[in-house]
Amino acid sequence: MVDDDSPEAVPAALSADSARIAAVAASHLRLTGRALVPPGRDAVAAIWHAPLVILAHGLGDDPLFFLGNRMALRAFETTLPALRAMPSRLSAEPALRDERARLLSRVTAAGFIDDYAGIRISARGRRFAIARATVWNVCDEAGVRIGQAAAFAPPLHALA
Repeated sequence: MVDDDSPEAVPAALSADSARIAAVAASHLRLTGRALVPPGRDAVAAIWHAPLVILAHGLGDDPLFFLGNRMALRAFETTLPALRAMPSRLSAEPALRDERARLLSRVTAAGFIDDYAGIRISARGRRFAIARATVWNVCDEAGVRIGQAAAFAPPLHALA
């Protein structure tokens, strides 16, 4: 799942958040039985270079993204600092935010889902479809839920 040939360096902001990013990978493996990160690899680098869009947000009333890999930044047409300052609800259009909230409630209860499809919006206002997304709860080493994450294939086309 890792593109070792990519020349893009891992941003320092992600390296500094390695514990939460490692929790994203560990939670995914524990809940789904599938590894986002090959055994023995650095989670931050592997997730940054993964060919999937991988995002995660924290908890709270209006949680902010803390993780967006290079494919996520391309899909959402933004920078890492801008993404990390963005409430995750803004990844969906206003009319679709109730549906997104129902999805996240379903994930909270079930631990993960791997059948999500929906429409998202980039920072530039371009709509795009995602399909077969896996969305899961992120827990720290003590098992305390610290956020939620999603992984999906990069969108191929912007919608009208």
